[in-house]
Amino acid sequence: MTDATFNAAEWLVDRTAAERGDHPAVETPSQTVTYSDLVELTGRVAAGFRSLGLRRDDRVVFVANDDIPLFAGILGAIRGGFVAVPISTMYGPDELAEIINDSGAVALLASSTFAAAAAGAAAQCPELRHVIWDGDPGEAASVVTGAQQRPWADLVDRGARAEEAERAPVPAGSDAWALWLYTSGTTGKPKGAMHRHENIRIVTETYGTQVLGITREDRCLSVAKLFFAYGIGNSMFFPLSVGATAVLNPEKPTPAGMAARTVEGRATLFFGVPTFYAGLLASDIPDDTFAGVRYGASAGEALPVGVQERMHSRFGLEILDGIGSTECLHIFVSNAPGQIKPGTTGKAVPGYDLEIRDVDGQLVPDGEPGTLFVRGGSAALGYWRRADATRTVFQGEWLNTGDTYIRDDEGYYTPLGRATDLLKAGGIWVSPTEVEDRLLGHSAIAECAVVGQEDEDGLVKPVAAVVTRGEVTVEELDAWCREGLASFKRPRRVYFVDELPKTATGKMQRFKVRTLVKELAAKEVVS
Repeated sequence: MTDATFNAAEWLVDRTAAERGDHPAVETPSQTVTYSDLVELTGRVAAGFRSLGLRRDDRVVFVANDDIPLFAGILGAIRGGFVAVPISTMYGPDELAEIINDSGAVALLASSTFAAAAAGAAAQCPELRHVIWDGDPGEAASVVTGAQQRPWADLVDRGARAEEAERAPVPAGSDAWALWLYTSGTTGKPKGAMHRHENIRIVTETYGTQVLGITREDRCLSVAKLFFAYGIGNSMFFPLSVGATAVLNPEKPTPAGMAARTVEGRATLFFGVPTFYAGLLASDIPDDTFAGVRYGASAGEALPVGVQERMHSRFGLEILDGIGSTECLHIFVSNAPGQIKPGTTGKAVPGYDLEIRDVDGQLVPDGEPGTLFVRGGSAALGYWRRADATRTVFQGEWLNTGDTYIRDDEGYYTPLGRATDLLKAGGIWVSPTEVEDRLLGHSAIAECAVVGQEDEDGLVKPVAAVVTRGEVTVEELDAWCREGLASFKRPRRVYFVDELPKTATGKMQRFKVRTLVKELAAKEVVS
């Protein structure tokens, strides 16, 4: 039922503050903010944005560390009736500018850590009117010429001086825009999945309550950052929905750093991705690191059985493997406590319906592969300015995930890969075409193909097969890709070949490329 006054930020923060205002809502290594503090701070942020001339539904982009300004900034934007648009901090200036321009954002909040990329992007965005800096941007600020710049403290002070009514939650309505999350999804280029205020409440009441069983005594620590759908649920929506505590890690996640944060932050719920769990196993962190953690969660890509079993054997950590999507805001298929079947992503999360369909759209029987479709209340309204992609993915009440799955007779779902050429690296979508375009921009590359290849832990990483027309080294190609792409998109291996497999009409056969690189990798092992 539509609620014309519902505001997700008010529901997450003010509701709990009325009961336990002194309880820590969010902790960083240097600061603790209680629920009462968070009500005041998000109110000031909302009023601060309004004092800059922002109006209902204006977009506010965030390129920031997982710290108090980002946390309170997102909630303050939602509280004020604006649209929060957190963007990956791994993007370069051109990639950021593309998203900022696409969203039509009028304000940008950026951490000084990413000042060069954020300022370089802002310089390419004529509609951007305000840049708020968390920290000193240094010389990077001189690049920005078309937008007014101010420090985070100034935004908060402007809100503090505003009338009390300006700090109050806007009665947005459950169907109003609250959050746009950009994803490559099923069609390559980043697209803004538009989420309602109500979607935020739904994911807390489905996965948060019915799978995690989260309580007000939990302390949530996530490897995935707040700009991910997975991360913002883990570190914001779930803990705040029950009055628990979010434990933030502003730094780039490393095994040693996250182990230390787990212990010092007294985490009870740990959210990771398969690639990071494999990294933990390869590290020398203490075996009792997760002694206080009651469950680990995993999403983003399939969790290899070996990684899951070794995490339990070494650390005693039971991992609930699942899968979700930016379009559904969080996890909709998951293993549950006491009902874990390794090698599967579990069963439908209560509140979601699943179907596996063949190429003609017909349901397939258990044991037969097909494309996974999901139906649930947290599905996005569609993609901003992407009518064709919206029609392809959002089909009535159902969402086409683009993943190939099989269901067994117990109702467990097992992933078999993508129904398209897209792949994931560390749980993040990578478009092979985008990486190929970058490689082809190098003067020494005549042809190339990028595919996924499993590493020793069974995790898929992008690799490239290239045909050259000049001398070039693997190191040079790696540097070339890092310069023009986010680091996670770069090929982890490069294979030099004489030709790529093609059809009679000259179309590349990607499935044969996968076979080719598998054979080349096997020869390397033998030699």
